[in-house]
Amino acid sequence: MSEMKQVFVEKQVVIDEIKDKFERAESAVVIDYMGITVEQANAMRAKLREANVDYTVYKNTLVKRAVDGTEYEAIAEVLEGPSAFAFSYDDATAPARVLNDAIKEFKKMEFKGGFVEGEYYDKDGIAQVASIPSRDVLISKFMGSIQSPIANFARVVSQIAEAKAE
Repeated sequence: MSEMKQVFVEKQVVIDEIKDKFERAESAVVIDYMGITVEQANAMRAKLREANVDYTVYKNTLVKRAVDGTEYEAIAEVLEGPSAFAFSYDDATAPARVLNDAIKEFKKMEFKGGFVEGEYYDKDGIAQVASIPSRDVLISKFMGSIQSPIANFARVVSQIAEAKAE
């Protein structure tokens, strides 16, 4: 195989990988990661791994080719300069939340944009998504709000039963 053909095949493999990640992801967030140290980047990657977020740096041209003609094409407009991509396949708000914490801690990176459940958001929209609690936190809050009235009702019934027994 010629060297040019080999390069083309290698690029196509990466393009297919990017397409697959966008198609499977609940969310994909693009961030400008410039200015952070290697130590900070490693700490951020560890937090992203804990949240089951796939964090990768791709060449903008390859991402543009991968999203061309797809529902994710809008992301191409923010692909200038260094871009890193955070994909989550189960918790739609995880990449934005974890990266937002890193932005606050390091004060050097910034959101570029992203997709959450098929909807495109600019950098301000992604910053708002970052403020949404995780799915587990939302479920626990919901369960707590349901249990509170039931617990109160059970106490009242118990007190009535005790009063009648006396």
